[in-house]
Amino acid sequence: MRTRFLQNALTLGLLSAIGPFAIDMYLPALPSIGRSLGAGGSPVQMTLTIFFIALAAGQPLCGPLSDRFGRKPPLYAGLALFAAGSLGCALAANIGTLIAFRFLQGLGACAGMVIPRAVVRDLHTGVDAARLMSLLMLVFSISPILAPLTGSFVIEAWGWRAVFWSVLAAALLGMAILATLRETRSARERASSSLAGAWRAYRTLLRDRSFLALTFVGASGIASFFIYLSNSPFVLIEHYRLSPRLYSVLFSLNAAAFFAVAQLNGWLAQRFGLRRLVRGAATGFAAALLLLLGLVCAGVERLEVLVALLFIGFGFLGLVLPTSAVLALEEHGSIAGTASALMGTVQFALGSAVMLLVGSLASTRPLPMVAGIAGCALLAATLAHASLRSTRGAAARLSAQQF
Repeated sequence: MRTRFLQNALTLGLLSAIGPFAIDMYLPALPSIGRSLGAGGSPVQMTLTIFFIALAAGQPLCGPLSDRFGRKPPLYAGLALFAAGSLGCALAANIGTLIAFRFLQGLGACAGMVIPRAVVRDLHTGVDAARLMSLLMLVFSISPILAPLTGSFVIEAWGWRAVFWSVLAAALLGMAILATLRETRSARERASSSLAGAWRAYRTLLRDRSFLALTFVGASGIASFFIYLSNSPFVLIEHYRLSPRLYSVLFSLNAAAFFAVAQLNGWLAQRFGLRRLVRGAATGFAAALLLLLGLVCAGVERLEVLVALLFIGFGFLGLVLPTSAVLALEEHGSIAGTASALMGTVQFALGSAVMLLVGSLASTRPLPMVAGIAGCALLAATLAHASLRSTRGAAARLSAQQF
């Protein structure tokens, strides 16, 4: 049982990491892409934003398809589409073509973002689901920890186009990994699902205030990370004059904080309960970022202060995201794919909107980036405290009894 648990975490984590690998690996290349294709900062940032827009647009269909046809077929289709988008990006002759193929790449990445969460819900609930989700995120951490550093070496050796050849190879590897995953959606469950039923499921979810509140808690946290993704290359490389390689190291430190702390979720959930854990972690996240914002507004822009408080803040975020996702899906096991899709759509839509807003105000100075992250952290903490004051629902009461 323990071996199967770890095998599932490894397989699902690697499949989940392929899409983010296409984000994180090319972050150090953003300035050089602009120089190579003769594009300014805003069009180059759009190659990142359009990827998230595609993720938000494709998930509402991907989740119901996984409920109707099983978890594996949509994963295979998504990986194939992702591979086609990666090939187009590698061959792009101008910024417009790169943006278009990044959109296609993002559509293909939807399956890897939605379906692993549904598989976790197929297999487990409560604390066991939190443990599996945290282990999945530990494997998933390969991307933001190693991808920027790997990308900096690849870019220095072969140029930014080599990044997309690398993620094309990752998509093909993902297809091989997927063959080892057993189908977790039974034929009887698939037969009871339909696309018409998916619309009814969406209406049910949109009327569930607890589900929506938890989804927006996670969405606020993810939006904060998206702001960091899109702005940190310009702030750290151009304002603080870091090399792409050193930037990758600092980026990896923040990602390591996120995923290392996430491994405490199972132990903390048993000790304090899932809802109390989300509230406390969201409060810590907001406190760290509001302190950083106050210091930056006061003129303290020292690199070590920025790195240290982001490290602490993203560590708390590592407790918020997996736990809020488990709670949101807890009572929707029969429509887990659809619920996961709606969750992902809201998260990536909010993240894309916030990235566009902050991007329109952005400069190489740290204040716009820090203000955007702090605002998202404050929103996450406010929603967590407003929506998780009491334990609601039969499944939530059962989870509380297990503690």
